[in-house]
Amino acid sequence: MSDLPPKPEAEFTLNFKKIRHSVTFKLFSMLFLLLLAMIPVAFVQALVNERQGLQREAEREVNQKWADQQTLQGPVLTVPYDQITVSTEEKGKKKTVKTRRFMHILPAKLKLTGNLEPQKLHRGIYDIVVYRSDLHLQGHFDTTLLKSMSIPDANIHWSQAFVSLGLSDLRGIEASIVMQWAGTNKVFDPGTVTDHLFEKGVHVPVTLAASTLSKNVPFALSLKLKGNQRLYFAPVGKETEVELKAPWGSPSFDGAFLPTERTVTETDFTARWKVLHLNRNYPQFWENTQYKFDESYFGVYLIEPVDHYHKVERSVKYALFFIGLTFLTFFFVEVITRRLVHPLQYLLVGFALSVFYTLLLSISEQIGFDKAYGIAAVMTVGLITAYAAGFLKSRRLTLAMGSILTTLYAFIYVIIYQQDYALLMGSLGLFLVLALVMFFSRKLDLGNDELPDV
Repeated sequence: MSDLPPKPEAEFTLNFKKIRHSVTFKLFSMLFLLLLAMIPVAFVQALVNERQGLQREAEREVNQKWADQQTLQGPVLTVPYDQITVSTEEKGKKKTVKTRRFMHILPAKLKLTGNLEPQKLHRGIYDIVVYRSDLHLQGHFDTTLLKSMSIPDANIHWSQAFVSLGLSDLRGIEASIVMQWAGTNKVFDPGTVTDHLFEKGVHVPVTLAASTLSKNVPFALSLKLKGNQRLYFAPVGKETEVELKAPWGSPSFDGAFLPTERTVTETDFTARWKVLHLNRNYPQFWENTQYKFDESYFGVYLIEPVDHYHKVERSVKYALFFIGLTFLTFFFVEVITRRLVHPLQYLLVGFALSVFYTLLLSISEQIGFDKAYGIAAVMTVGLITAYAAGFLKSRRLTLAMGSILTTLYAFIYVIIYQQDYALLMGSLGLFLVLALVMFFSRKLDLGNDELPDV
């Protein structure tokens, strides 16, 4: 009886058991299941992008009703004049052509002081940072520069001189703009007279005469302006000084120049800039030519302290590392304890880890990233630990699994907040994981391809 060959059913069962105990089979199965578990993560990434798009749309809707980011350019003094050219025609007749041209002069001294009042507007579940500002500009123009133009006084239209002020969004003006000019008050009108300076802005006619060419003409004006998050300036003065204050603890000083002095606390900031005409790439005065000021803009960006979408997006980038490491942990539990974990159990654990990111995204929109991360992590660790207790049948292994998951979530949280050292910490973490994998896999005998006791 003992010499009879085994039945086909028994031989199939024996071979199936060998395959299930095969290290190679387990590794390839785990890789396949890891790829399946990453499919929901891709959907989460798309969901994050969609929610960010909705936030940007909310910002655009608020901007349409409030005002967009603001850039202040000017003031610039412009004096029209006629250029006379005489040409000789074929029959010897002379033809005189008169062309209207403009001389543009920048301030010799420009000092700006301002206070910002940030606010948060709500659009659905989204918060949009806007501000109101109270700006004061003062300085003077050096009109002696007009002498260097070598233009006859008769050709200069002194009575048509005007001062222009460039603003990127005129909807942000909240009060009339009145300028004190040489002892008189002048009220600005909308629009620009020429296309040599700004796309959008306001202007005001001023009084000049040939007798003023030996004097500095002082000016001063106040501007109540509202905008969205960013406020920039162009350093049009030969010497430009800007001082800003705001009750906002997370400013970003942006543009071509950083503040020479700054004080930033948890609740407010003060910043001072000083820029010379030598620091920019356009002259102090010119005629009939357009220069671009945009390369010299500088100012402040009121950053929203909690950008949960950016942090969720960063955490999603570690999903492959996180799920893969969890699967490796279960694999070595199998190797050490010789308790087989069913592929369906791997897959359900992977899906639970993927659902963590959906929880993180949805909860963070309501209460912020930090609290959401803690709640989602506790829910996920609790779910997987309780599920693992059912098939591991060991309190010690269950506690070890829960501790490992808790450590992983804490490690990812630290990496998310350590932007400057994220690469270093991530590299060290990967090295440590690789070292542990090599340690626990050092006794695997791939020759017999069976799960041994380690």
